[in-house]
Amino acid sequence: MSGSAYDQDNVFAKILRGELPAHKIYEDDQTLAFMDIMPRGDGHCLAIPKQPARNLLDAEPDSLAALMATVQKVGRAAMTAFDADGLTVQQFNEEAGGQIVFHLHVHIIPRFTGVALRPHTGEMADQDKLAEQAAKIRAMLEAGRAE
Repeated sequence: MSGSAYDQDNVFAKILRGELPAHKIYEDDQTLAFMDIMPRGDGHCLAIPKQPARNLLDAEPDSLAALMATVQKVGRAAMTAFDADGLTVQQFNEEAGGQIVFHLHVHIIPRFTGVALRPHTGEMADQDKLAEQAAKIRAMLEAGRAE
């Protein structure tokens, strides 16, 4: 529907195949959640379907439903882990819509009153800090604090 084919070599497809590393937070048979390497706020993570889909417009309904369940679960855990005041969920479709990586993904960003999102500079965050933040969110999931 988007008019462009799915690229099997996009960065998220490579993460799913284990060809690139990621600070994983949650995984089930249909989805994967991991830290955004260029976060716009502390705890910024992404959720993706395992089924190839360029974006929301191409996704199979069952895959999309599973993705949104993961977004909710991880969002709850991230809010708890960071004692956040709110949550921003973003999803972009095609270049004109702001999409940069052409595998369906949803941004999950814990938010704090009075704290603006950092600009998207293209610079990668400190890997140790991302690993620490991923561990905080995983701990909430393992403790059942995301249900």
